[in-house]
Amino acid sequence: MKILKGDTVKILIGKDKGREGLIVKTMPKKDKVVIKGLNLYKKHIKPSQGKPGSIVEKERAMTVSKVGLICPNCKKIIRVAYQIDKSGEKSRICRKCKTILNNLTIKK
Repeated sequence: MKILKGDTVKILIGKDKGREGLIVKTMPKKDKVVIKGLNLYKKHIKPSQGKPGSIVEKERAMTVSKVGLICPNCKKIIRVAYQIDKSGEKSRICRKCKTILNNLTIKK
């Protein structure tokens, strides 16, 4: 998955279409991400011993195909490319402005 925790994304499809948010959690096996403050739903909690019932808003996981990564440099929705340096470090780069995205540096 090319989108990682801490990236800023824009929602492309759904009730929150056009809104931007920060990724809090990624689930690569399910191909989903959780975005802070977006794609919310209300959960009703039943009262139990001494605790009153309540309604809580939670973030629901969203499929990666429904979000677009925003480049921190050019502020556009981008696709991600990978580049391997001579030292063997793999890094993500923006396909539009060719800047290195800061979250991924893996040595082989």
